[in-house]
Order: sequence, then C-alpha cells, then structure tokens
Amino acid sequence: MPLSSVRVLDLSRLLPGPYCTMILADFGAEVIKIEEPYIGDYARAYLPKIDEDSAFFHTLNRNKKSVCLDLKSVEGRDYFLQLVKQSDVVVESFRPGVMRRLGIDYETLKEINPQLIYCAITGYGQTGPYVEKPGHDVNYISYAGVLNMMGERNGKPVIPAVQIADIGGGAMPATIGILLALMAREKTGKGQMVDISMLDNVISWMPTLLPDYLATNNEPERGNIVLSGKLACYEVYQTKDKKWLSVGALEMKFWETFCKTIGREDFIVHLNAPTMIQDKMKIEIQKIIAQKTQDEWMTIFQTMDSCVAPVYSFEEMVNDPQVKARDMIKSGELGTTKHVGIPIKLSETPGEIRKQAPKLGEHTDEILMEMGIKKTRRK
Repeated sequence: MPLSSVRVLDLSRLLPGPYCTMILADFGAEVIKIEEPYIGDYARAYLPKIDEDSAFFHTLNRNKKSVCLDLKSVEGRDYFLQLVKQSDVVVESFRPGVMRRLGIDYETLKEINPQLIYCAITGYGQTGPYVEKPGHDVNYISYAGVLNMMGERNGKPVIPAVQIADIGGGAMPATIGILLALMAREKTGKGQMVDISMLDNVISWMPTLLPDYLATNNEPERGNIVLSGKLACYEVYQTKDKKWLSVGALEMKFWETFCKTIGREDFIVHLNAPTMIQDKMKIEIQKIIAQKTQDEWMTIFQTMDSCVAPVYSFEEMVNDPQVKARDMIKSGELGTTKHVGIPIKLSETPGEIRKQAPKLGEHTDEILMEMGIKKTRRK
C-alpha cells in the first residue's frame, strides 16, 4: 500500500485529526492512536454505540492501533519520546501551547527526530491574536464569512449539516500537508511542521465568492448569490409527495432542456435575468413541480440530458445503485459494523478497510515491546 512504510502517532481526538489519520491508515500507514488511560478519545462515548464504543468512533478509527500513555507523567512522556524516534509523523489537535507544556512540542521533537513531520490542526493556527481562542466548526465558518452567506434572503444564517471547517478546513488540508511534507523529505531528508488553521482553510474554500469582493469591495447578499439562492435554475423544488428535487441547470443547454420538459419554454431567455424575474420563475416552477411526485419527475428526467436529482434521505442514499457501484457503504466485512467506503480510488494501490477500530489501550503492550520500550501495564 502507498503508505505502508509510514508510522503515525496520532494524539488527536473527536473529528478533524482522526479523519485525517483515517485516510492515512486506509492507505497503509501504521497509525498508533495515543490515548489517555481510562478515558481515551472522547468520541468513544458518543451514541449510538457498537459494543462499548460509538459508531462515530468506529468509522474514524478503523485500521488504527491504540496505546495508552499518561503524557503528564514522566514515564508516559519518556515512552512517547521513544516512540517519536521511530515514527514518521505526529498529528495533534490541542490548542497552541498545550504540547509545549507537556514537553513534547515540535521544537523538542525535531531535536529527537529531525526527519519528523509534525502536523498541528487548530482553529486559528499557531500565530496571530486568536491563538488562545477556543472554538468549534460553527465559529470558524463564522469568522471566515461563510456562515453569513448560508441561508435564504432576509433570513438568518443557517448552520450546515456537515462540518465544513473540521473536514474541509482541518482534516483534508492536514492530510495533504502531511503528504507534501513526506514528499519534501524524500528530497531533503528533513522533516517540518505542518501548521493547519481551520479558519485559514475555510477562507480558501470561497473561490466563487471572495475574489469578486476583493476586486470590487461589494459584499454578496445572502440568498442572492449565483450558486446559493439567486437563480431559478439552481434551486430546490418540492414535489407532490412532499419530497424534493434539486435543479442545477446553470448552462444554457441544461436550462433549455429543463424548461422544455416542464412546458415553460418562455423561461429559457431568462436564465440570467435580474432577481425579481428569478423570484417569479421560482414561484411558477414550484407550482409545476408540485403537480407530480419525485419518482414521476425522475422518470421523466431520466432520459434527459439535464442536471436534476432527487434530494435523498440517508436510507435512499445507501440504496442508490451509484453509491453501491462505487462501494461507498461497506458492510459485513468486519463483523456487523457498516463503514463509509473509501472515496479516493487508486487503480494500482487502493485503500482498504482491514480492521475495526481498536479497544482503548488494546495495543499498548504490543507496540511498546515491539519497539524495544519498557513494557507497561495496559490501562
């Protein structure tokens, strides 16, 4: 596997860090999850549970090993430093300053292992006035200006159902940063620090909005953005059976097909019309879509070259033939636990779900003995 020679020490908890190391583990890295004795990753306690750990934890921590170390103790710190000597990557998601107080910050670790890649995932990064500031996903997308753009015109901002900052701003760029640093090490022989700010990366997620503001100083209006509520061709409409259709007919050829299919060819010339006309078209289109069920509309649009899709529930999504064909919901391979599949498809060295998430401290004795470190009692 592409990362089979890479050993990762993962001190992170909950979502951003574990998602990052899940990707690395899926592609062969040996990910050793360093957990606090007796407590471990807080995500273990979430509901619903599969055995004594949560479904959430099982998904994010598959293919990993668990070692319990008390990093506040002299013994635990010493064991960790010995592990660092034999590892390639350290991932942590503490607030800046915590690792320094524990005596295991980047400056300390690079003296022990100059080839080490050290990745810190934080809300605001390692520099700037917000270094000590606490936060969650909703706070980071708020500072980034993203949340202010989400929701309907004249309404309040709407919190997204998925964690944009945690995944898109934290986990994914952390994974990319680690891989870039590993490639650089191949050339230089030196490790480096990867400083991931979730705020920074969410700001970078706005190439369709932010450059326009930077060029004109004109603030976009919530609900009046091309890809977020302005256009009738890019909207969600309710069907007769109280389900929904998403329409993404941005290009003229798709819009023309859509308008002809619903019997409103007069709308074709108004693809990019002013907001007032767009609002009127939305009302008329909604009246038409409400006359048939979601299945009836999908049967009609199935043979059309148009950007129309059903808005799925999870039950509908997991049973969709495209999702099944791409093996995105895996079940029955590791006991009774179902897993989200591996979205990155490599033709020659694919990722693989090899084993379930570890029990707390399951591999403590094994790893410490394997690396020639004094055996400790499993906590």
